[in-house]
Amino acid sequence: MTQKLLEKPARIDRNSLSFVPELVYFEPAALDYPKGQRIFEWAKQEGIPYRMTTSHNRITNLPGDTELEQYRIAKRTLVVGLRKTLKFDTSKPSAEYAIPISTGCMAHCHYCYLQTTLGAKPYVRVYVNIDEILEAAQGYINERAPEITRFEAACTSDPVGLEPITGSLRELIEYMGNQPLARLRFVTKFHHVDSLLDARHNGHTRIRFSVNSKYVIKNFEPATSRFEQRIEAAAKAASAGYPIGFLIAPIIWHDGWEDGYAELIDALDKALPQGARDDLTFELIQHRFTKTAKGVIEKRYPKTKLEMDIEKRKYKWGRWGQGKYVYPDEQADALRMFISERVFDKFPQSKIEYFT
Repeated sequence: MTQKLLEKPARIDRNSLSFVPELVYFEPAALDYPKGQRIFEWAKQEGIPYRMTTSHNRITNLPGDTELEQYRIAKRTLVVGLRKTLKFDTSKPSAEYAIPISTGCMAHCHYCYLQTTLGAKPYVRVYVNIDEILEAAQGYINERAPEITRFEAACTSDPVGLEPITGSLRELIEYMGNQPLARLRFVTKFHHVDSLLDARHNGHTRIRFSVNSKYVIKNFEPATSRFEQRIEAAAKAASAGYPIGFLIAPIIWHDGWEDGYAELIDALDKALPQGARDDLTFELIQHRFTKTAKGVIEKRYPKTKLEMDIEKRKYKWGRWGQGKYVYPDEQADALRMFISERVFDKFPQSKIEYFT
């Protein structure tokens, strides 16, 4: 373990977009781990109220007079516990397995699929038994040898936004950096990558930045890093030798969308160092929603400008028998062609992994 991880979590500027919880819950067993103890001392030092809980899966006494108030408070609540289930979920097609170091997100992205998958538990959970999680990961690596095993660290959370508190992502990066048959990947809407820049990654971790037009970020991604901050962070990570990727998602049809997405690709072109362009990936995902998600989003963000008119959409069946509403073919094709052409114009050696 590096010296950085032995230090207390950083004192965070409350005026920045870093996550500063308003309330912290601890499982008693979490305090038996050095990371849990450090976060506990940090919470006391910052003057953040804390409570004990028997389980990170059952937080039932959140403050707030209404369901909406409780939801907003939950998004500012950190729960520190142990990851007891060490059987990893699959994460195809981007990786073989999802590696669980955190669950839940502090951002308020109106469209996010976590609105429904974590609907009853919107609070942010971090796990302090990282050594046990890494031991489980090693088992999967050994089982698949001599094939390379890929792990996704951001299926149910944005670990970069939590990194100033936990330091867990750096541990994960350095562990995978020492594994010839393992690769790590994660995606983020946050710019807090400075503590990762000198990590010994050995090129085994791909950092993907979720980017979008300024209109989408401004209107639908509250409590995330700004357009310019994400692009600057991507340039820093690329300069530190990390393989880089960009997730343009969700691609939203809005007034001026062509100018917005052209501006995005131009900004990436100006910021990225030349050395990052030979192994650069893009993932393009159009906006989609389910009926269930539509109901939850309209309840939690009643003033949202997010267009979710079922009459204007196409119903697309998923592989597991569940469908989502996407753009009609004509609109989807226009979005795909416009963005793809600009990506290949600026980054001819890049790979668009998919449009969906």
